Amino acid sequence: MSDTKTQQLPLLPLRDLIIFPHMMMPLFVGREKSINALEDAMSKQTDIVLAAQKDAKTNNPDEKDIYAVGTVGAIIQLLRLPDGTVKVLVEGKRRVRIKNFVANEGHFVVNCEPVPEDVSNPTEASALVRSVKGTFETYVKLNKRIPPEILMRVSSIENPGELADIIVAQLNLKLEDKQAVLEILDPTKRLEHLLNLMTGEIEILEVEKKIRTRVKKQMEKSQKEYYLNEQMQAIQKELGEKDDYQAELDDLSQKCNDKKMPKEAKDKVHKEIKKLKMMSPMSAEATVVRNYIDWVLSLPWQEYSEDRHDVKNAKRILDEDHWGLEKVKERILEYLAVLSLSKNMKGSIICLAGPPGVGKTSLARSIAESLNRPFARIALGGVRDEAEIRGHRKTYVGAMPGKILQALRKVDKGNPVLLLDEIDKMANDFRGDPASAMLEVLDPEQNMNFADHYLELEYDLSKVMFVATANNLGTVPRPLLDRMEVIYLDGYIEQEKFHIAKNYLVPKQIEAHGLKDFKVSIQDKAVRDVIRYYTREAGVRNLERQFANVFRKVAKDIVMSQSIDDFRKDAVTEKTTATKGKAAKGKKAATKKASEGYVVTQEKVIELIGPHKYKFGEIEKQNEIGLTNGLAWTEVGGDLLAVEVSAVPGKGKFTVTGQLGDVMKESCVAAMSYARSRGPLFNLDKEFYENIDIHIHFPDGATPKDGPSAGIALTTSIVSAMMKIPVKRTVAMTGEVSLRGKVLPIGGLKEKILAAHRGGIKTVIIPKENEKDLKDIPKEVVKELKVILVDHVDQVLINALDIKGPKDLFKAQSGRELGIKAHYTGQQDHAH
Repeated sequence: MSDTKTQQLPLLPLRDLIIFPHMMMPLFVGREKSINALEDAMSKQTDIVLAAQKDAKTNNPDEKDIYAVGTVGAIIQLLRLPDGTVKVLVEGKRRVRIKNFVANEGHFVVNCEPVPEDVSNPTEASALVRSVKGTFETYVKLNKRIPPEILMRVSSIENPGELADIIVAQLNLKLEDKQAVLEILDPTKRLEHLLNLMTGEIEILEVEKKIRTRVKKQMEKSQKEYYLNEQMQAIQKELGEKDDYQAELDDLSQKCNDKKMPKEAKDKVHKEIKKLKMMSPMSAEATVVRNYIDWVLSLPWQEYSEDRHDVKNAKRILDEDHWGLEKVKERILEYLAVLSLSKNMKGSIICLAGPPGVGKTSLARSIAESLNRPFARIALGGVRDEAEIRGHRKTYVGAMPGKILQALRKVDKGNPVLLLDEIDKMANDFRGDPASAMLEVLDPEQNMNFADHYLELEYDLSKVMFVATANNLGTVPRPLLDRMEVIYLDGYIEQEKFHIAKNYLVPKQIEAHGLKDFKVSIQDKAVRDVIRYYTREAGVRNLERQFANVFRKVAKDIVMSQSIDDFRKDAVTEKTTATKGKAAKGKKAATKKASEGYVVTQEKVIELIGPHKYKFGEIEKQNEIGLTNGLAWTEVGGDLLAVEVSAVPGKGKFTVTGQLGDVMKESCVAAMSYARSRGPLFNLDKEFYENIDIHIHFPDGATPKDGPSAGIALTTSIVSAMMKIPVKRTVAMTGEVSLRGKVLPIGGLKEKILAAHRGGIKTVIIPKENEKDLKDIPKEVVKELKVILVDHVDQVLINALDIKGPKDLFKAQSGRELGIKAHYTGQQDHAH
């Protein structure tokens, strides 16, 4: 390129705009330098260079602020406006490159040279022209802002460079992207770059179109629903029908006014009703508000049932429903007596603790009946979520109040008897600690202001009588246990089970199995056999199952007989009828059987439900060496625990087996240490322990065992095994032992003695410090057992080992022998 083609022209810097060749554009010019450049070009009748600023915010650009490639344009028209600005219409002619700026005070003047635009590949250019035209047509269809005449003009252009310049001016591109197109000198490459830009823009426009279509459909649906609702309401009004929704809101307001409830609750409901009136009845939020209003209005805020204070009638109901349980009945009658004298007594919180099947739940029902209050049961077994007690926040989907308020809504009274069943089975995890939430419920000083998360109002629970049940109080948190009055329900003795079976269980099962009309009965001896040989439990739940098993078989026998209709008929009328032939003979036999009734005997029990499952009153046939009857407490009552010890020649090894807990293992070690410390007394030298192996075993190894009550039984078995002296088979014992041989007190004495009585034990050895607990044991049991109180292991050995006298066991000085004799003599005074 020669210097003769270089031109010196005024320069007009453009802000946020690029003028392409073949493009006509009106401009509004306000800067003084720019106006001077336009006036210079008009006066000299020359063209003007149009170049874009790199930053549109720059008011006084320098050479470095202006792009080097621009467009030479011709001024078509110039118009001065009253505000001092100039409107000018320019037309782009060709690309130029700015070589340098010429010094000039009034405006920019530059030396520039034209840029050649030669097509490098005509065939490729022709193909690109076709593609660009098709793509631009698609772009115009999506972008409605481009006028149709532009598309007509583009379709008639065949020059690649001109086509690219015309189209790029119509695209919605950034300034940098347009400047990049302006600086591409090869028309073929320019078209290719333009095609890529248009494809990207088309993808963006298509996504925008999809979004617009989706939003439009949603809006149309909402508008349609609104229009139809308004139309329906208008039709109802024209037909003279009342607005049901408004009537419903008015009804809620009236209910709120009539409901006995605190002012705070009334104000809250009226506020929610007002909010509901402002909402569309079809909205999801309206449903949430409506459910909340229904819950508040359905709760018994100040509606109470009238208590029955007849203590004599309450005693009659409790005696009719339950045999025994004198301590529990007495506590309930005390509560009723106080309630009849003090009308403002706060709700009592009782915890009935005991083994399964002793009547805790049914006793709570009897309490409600004796008080003339409604009864509701809340199952807490497996509850892990704190919201089960305090309710969920209204913001959650499906939120509702906790179990306490649900139960109150169900009974529709504010002073029911609420049974919190299995309170010891609650657990805690990441959802919270429900036992801690129960602290507020079961505290008489706090529950008058119980706060449920859903309700967001304070509710008075002080009139509610809470009765909790538990099998094992060890799993109940101490603060929660502190808020309840614990009443223990111990296991039943055989005599109590007999009366319960005779008066309650057997009649209930006969009626439940449809045998009431068939004169079915069971002998007393058969009842005792079921208790003794088919069950071994503290309660009567399994006993009831066994009677159900018996009467199921009886029902099957009756149904399998030939003439069940006559059986039922004659069982009621006790009249027999006969007909002729074989039918008469069969019918006569059936009616005879019916008139006699179906009696379940001892032999029939074995025939119906199989041979005996348990041994009753059967202990070891003979006294055994190293085998002692221990007594254990379990969650289902007391039980006999055999302790076996063997001493065999060996190397002084000490082994313990039987799935024991840490406490039991420690008891084994302590018992062994005591026995070794008494070796000289038993005439055993040091070498004796080094040459024998001691193995302690607790049978029924699959059952976990733990607890501080097997110490004296372990010591007795160890001494028996080492001395080769048998242990009396009729003796059972319980108590912990110290290293000095002192017998320490234990818990669960009643359950243990009842277990010994069930197992046919004749003598029970217990710690002397547990003498105070003997008053809780039924007199019938104490009369049949010999209870020996001890405070030292020596006394245990004297009474448990099968020896003729103390001299046969202990070899010591005469003073020690006298001491043993004194203990033994004094022991007779403690026998009961």
